[in-house]
Amino acid sequence: MEKFDLIVIGGGSAGIAAANRAGSFGKNVLLIEGNEIGGTCVNVGCVPKKIMWSAAVLAQDFDLATDYGFTKQQPQLDFEKLVANRSAYIERLHGAYFRNLDKNQVQVIKGYAKFIDNQTVEVNGSKYVSEHILIATGGTPNIPDIPGGTYGIESNQFFDDLKELPAKVAVIGNGYIGTELAGTLNALGSKVHMYAKYGTLLPNFDELISTNVTETYIENGIDINFNSEVTELKQRSDGKYEVITNESSLVVDCVIWAVGRRPVTDKMNISATNIKLNDNGTIVVDEYQNTSVAGIYATGDVIGKLDLTPVAIAASRRLMERVFNNKPTEHLDYKLVPTVVFSHPVAGTIGLTESEAILEYGKKNLKIYRSTFTPMRYSLGDSKVKENLKLITVGEDERIVGLHGVGEGMDEMLQGFAVAIKMGATKKDFDDTVAIHPTSAEEFVTMT
Repeated sequence: MEKFDLIVIGGGSAGIAAANRAGSFGKNVLLIEGNEIGGTCVNVGCVPKKIMWSAAVLAQDFDLATDYGFTKQQPQLDFEKLVANRSAYIERLHGAYFRNLDKNQVQVIKGYAKFIDNQTVEVNGSKYVSEHILIATGGTPNIPDIPGGTYGIESNQFFDDLKELPAKVAVIGNGYIGTELAGTLNALGSKVHMYAKYGTLLPNFDELISTNVTETYIENGIDINFNSEVTELKQRSDGKYEVITNESSLVVDCVIWAVGRRPVTDKMNISATNIKLNDNGTIVVDEYQNTSVAGIYATGDVIGKLDLTPVAIAASRRLMERVFNNKPTEHLDYKLVPTVVFSHPVAGTIGLTESEAILEYGKKNLKIYRSTFTPMRYSLGDSKVKENLKLITVGEDERIVGLHGVGEGMDEMLQGFAVAIKMGATKKDFDDTVAIHPTSAEEFVTMT
């Protein structure tokens, strides 16, 4: 059996980050991945999603151009070309990942790892051993077990298999994945119907975000079936699909499931180890990413804490610093992580929601600041586009414990504010910062 200083199971964001960091320390590293390098984010997640979102923003900008005096034309989307160009870009990313792994002398094997014991894995009939093994196998989308459920596609298949823009589509789910896909398809020209389990989109976000995104989607022509549950899908003789609930039915060209994800822990013979799992299949870890077995670690979506690519990368790099670079206390703080939803309009958030802040600090100890305005870019026409921002502060010094926004530019402006809030910024710190005018970001430092 070949021995390595580190074996990484999973070549997504978490696994690549760990392998490269350990390799940069001169460690002998084996990276095992059964699918395309880069995992969900690069192949069927963040990267192709952002490309599609950007295409949707361009489509919306065509309508805005007439307010600036441009003669309006009717652009035609070549969806097949968009998909082809997107795929070519992802292929270039694959090459970049392999070059970095080669630079750090990481050995890569394509295959699926199975545990033999707490220090041994088997891939393609060969066995490998290490005192340090990282599980970074990520997650995969759910498809509900209902009659005809497999007639719908999930987010992976959306990027892998969808080659034509559907004229009429049903998106089932009201979380961030369903909301992002629905907004993008609507902007590109599909007639979108959403099925939401609850009475709003993005129900786990601050009410400013959930309310404003929901209202804007309705204004933009998306039909949302609130508090509904799809009970069956049927395929018709004409190739279309019928979406059935307890109260209604609808015929569409495509059905997309966006009803959550589950960890990939069921295919690696994890029962051959002493690793403990939670009831939902995620791996139990402590704050240092240790599993219940000494020398086996887990990072990324497979632990079910915060399913975000930058979180997976940050946790993996810190883990390698602790294990191989003599930093025994290095670990990721999972609090105050900035998050963006690439909806239409885009939403950004960091810290506590208003309801969470009330529970933690009491309503009387909070002061909430809000701002609603029309961004200047939309001021020349009759656009109803609004920017909605909120600061949540606590105590006499008004320390900022939550920042939330819906509107153009939130994806880019959030990063800098996140640094300030992570450092403990107060409302006075924001007030003492000179505004950049005219921008949407200035509203955060001029709220009264």
